[in-house]
Amino acid sequence: MTEKQQTAVRPAEKALPEAPPAPVHDDRKARGVLRAALRWTTAVIVFAAVGAATAYGVTRLERTDVPGLSTQPDGRWEYPVLARPPLPSGSPGPFAEANTAGTHHADLRSLPLPAPAGAEDDRALRGKDGWLPRKDFLAEYAAKDDRAELGQHLTDHGLRHIAARGWSMPDGTRTRIYLLQFDTAAVVDALLGPYLAPYSAPKFPLRGAATSANDETFPQEALVEGVQRVVYDEARPYGGEQVRHAYLAAGDTLALVVQSREGGARAVPFQQTVTLQSQLLG
Repeated sequence: MTEKQQTAVRPAEKALPEAPPAPVHDDRKARGVLRAALRWTTAVIVFAAVGAATAYGVTRLERTDVPGLSTQPDGRWEYPVLARPPLPSGSPGPFAEANTAGTHHADLRSLPLPAPAGAEDDRALRGKDGWLPRKDFLAEYAAKDDRAELGQHLTDHGLRHIAARGWSMPDGTRTRIYLLQFDTAAVVDALLGPYLAPYSAPKFPLRGAATSANDETFPQEALVEGVQRVVYDEARPYGGEQVRHAYLAAGDTLALVVQSREGGARAVPFQQTVTLQSQLLG
């Protein structure tokens, strides 16, 4: 396991240093630095927003470079340098004031989080030409009636595309990430809280997680500005695997992040994965 961690966000096209970037003044993104600070159970992770909202990279710092960071491995994964894809010329980011629909103008297939070091790719989630069939997404849900009801809601709300990515780690942890794109942010908002992801428990249980509840241990400091997040953890006793999952709403895109592992899905890599995926969508 690496002793390094992705901690700062910078333009992807520039060389990435091994130390945090200098602050940027008079920039809306710079004012969000403190709000994006992440505090893990045994570590402090800082995401600093810099420059325009079209491309970002994530650099790595040695643990000894960050005050208060544990010198012992804490279970975080080593992700590659992350970068948002460039936007088409003249297109605003999803949270730009001019983008009232919250549209992600970048290709949705380029936005799922890449697999970390040591992972085995789940090629089945790549779909055809990068688009996942709706039935493959719905297969995450346990009950046939739930799959039918949710599938109808996706149709009624004008689902456009699903992009997905998944992988397995050497310790047996399995990750699945689904990005569902709709016409507007208003549609995603209507699906998330009041219907799909109530605060206390999910409306539709996932496979292997008959009973899940809101995960109140997820660090609030890990919130990414503009991205709504609802996080669930499977209640004890677990079945064959413990399942953790989170719904994210970012503009016109709804994301589902699922991690499961026999014997217990660890909190730190799940928190890390959800937060980095939020960064890519934000």
